[in-house]
Amino acid sequence: MEEEKMTENEVKSETKNELGTEQVGKLIAKFSIPATISMLVSSLYNIVDQIFIGQGVGLLGNAATNIAFPISIICTATALLLGIGSASNYNLETGAGEDKKACRIMGSGLAALVIGGVCIAVIVLLFLNPLLHVFGVTEEVLPYALDYTGITAFGIPFLILTTGGNHMIRADRNPTYSMTCMLSGAIINTILDPLFIFGFHWGIKGAAWATVIGQIFSGLMVIVYFVKFKNLNLKKEMLRPRLVYLSPIFSLGMASCINQIAMAVVQITMNNVLRYYGAASSYGAEIPLACAGVISKVNMVFMAICIGISQGCQPIIGYNYGGKDYKRVLETLRKSIVLIFGIGCVFFLCFQLFPRQIIGIFGGGEEAYFRFAERYFRIYMFLTFVNGLHPLISGGFTSIGKARLGAVVSLTRQILFLLPLIVIFPIFFGIDGVMYAGPIADAAAFAVAVVFGIREVRKMKAV
Repeated sequence: MEEEKMTENEVKSETKNELGTEQVGKLIAKFSIPATISMLVSSLYNIVDQIFIGQGVGLLGNAATNIAFPISIICTATALLLGIGSASNYNLETGAGEDKKACRIMGSGLAALVIGGVCIAVIVLLFLNPLLHVFGVTEEVLPYALDYTGITAFGIPFLILTTGGNHMIRADRNPTYSMTCMLSGAIINTILDPLFIFGFHWGIKGAAWATVIGQIFSGLMVIVYFVKFKNLNLKKEMLRPRLVYLSPIFSLGMASCINQIAMAVVQITMNNVLRYYGAASSYGAEIPLACAGVISKVNMVFMAICIGISQGCQPIIGYNYGGKDYKRVLETLRKSIVLIFGIGCVFFLCFQLFPRQIIGIFGGGEEAYFRFAERYFRIYMFLTFVNGLHPLISGGFTSIGKARLGAVVSLTRQILFLLPLIVIFPIFFGIDGVMYAGPIADAAAFAVAVVFGIREVRKMKAV
């Protein structure tokens, strides 16, 4: 027993020594690459669907997926609320030696994921038509949106279980299995999309069924893990939601949930603004909806990379901040800022120089479609080269124990700046107002993040 304890202490010591002594650049690569891959894989579902739907269905199909996107965001919000909340509490309780309580929290979280997923799926199916109208659908897009969303609703319980369950699996010390769950479903979706859309000629219904089958497979892998491969001592009687455990779960998962809800609110508002002012423009309502959907998916790739790097830096920053080695904290920040800024510049150049080619990957359209997409890319995404720094600064606050400040910083762009701007600007500038709202909100949010970030850096330098 003493030898086992000694071994555990030695392992912990080595881990601490690595975080405190290994070259910062190597640590950033070691922690950021897996996190980035996981983020990219989670984005793959929407991107793959968008590409094949654009090629096989066209502009109206792309617009339909954009209309359905708020439902995906709401599902992610629910999964993060329960998944991150359960995983964080599990780590805290096991660290304090409360293994039984930790398992009960995990059991409550798992049960709540299943119940929450089924409830959301039922609500979507019962109120599908009115929900799509709230999300900004037009009469031309409605048949496609009904087909796509009506089918993908059956995958909602598995989507929520997979997204939330993977956080729990990582907390149970199995990040490889967690990544495999996400990757396997995405690969299945990628294989089935062209088969169903082009081979079976199912159109947008084929894309929806491909998505659902991939989600079911990933969800089943999560179930298999907790039945056969789990490390925690989870028993059947623990698999029921209890308020005494759900309360701390909600507490630690709420920040991530609120951020996703804010994204959903902005997306719904954006769709309705694009529909209204697009109909009054020379482009019509459908072109702006389709273009905005494609561009948001492309931006997901960029943000997945930046968020992955941010997540990879958090343990390095947190450990060295806790050890009062502020020099290494600042070195980590400096190197990650340079890395993210460089990636941002590459994406900025792609968005400015090749918008037509990028939009063409997601299918063709009339000249007005490409003309609007080019303008949208170049204006709305103008501050791409600094946008990736926002999640880094926000995540940095969370990693040093200032989660509330991190949440405030992360919400500034969506709620404080972008939401009012996309409502106010089009009143004066028409459909172009939506485009200009993007970079102005980005600049304002970046300024806020930098002000708070510099203040914290000065505190560390003064010590």
